[in-house]
Amino acid sequence: MSIEKVNIADKLSLFNDYWNPRIVGELNGQLVKLAKFEGEFVWHQHENEDEMFLVISGILKMEFRDKIVEVNPGEFIIVPKGVEHKPVAESEVSVMLFEPNTTLNTGNTRGELTKENLEKI
Repeated sequence: MSIEKVNIADKLSLFNDYWNPRIVGELNGQLVKLAKFEGEFVWHQHENEDEMFLVISGILKMEFRDKIVEVNPGEFIIVPKGVEHKPVAESEVSVMLFEPNTTLNTGNTRGELTKENLEKI
């Protein structure tokens, strides 16, 4: 077994598309993913999984039905399972996601942004 460190900036430099998470690590059934967001995602929820969004750069606005939470670089937000939410990025945002390996990015809302087979980088 080879134990390697991960350079987040190096991994983020490998892609430029939005709403397409890449797997950069795995631990205890959880995936560590990096993604870039720009624009609005879709309203969705995850019935069985909590999600954690750690903002690396940019400003993420996490919309809920009753409020909007602004998440700045160095901050994270945990969206509990069953809570409907919509990520919004007015300009490019880089995020690290921690979520169970069963988590589908669009949760209960399948569509053109759904990514079922994520690339490992």
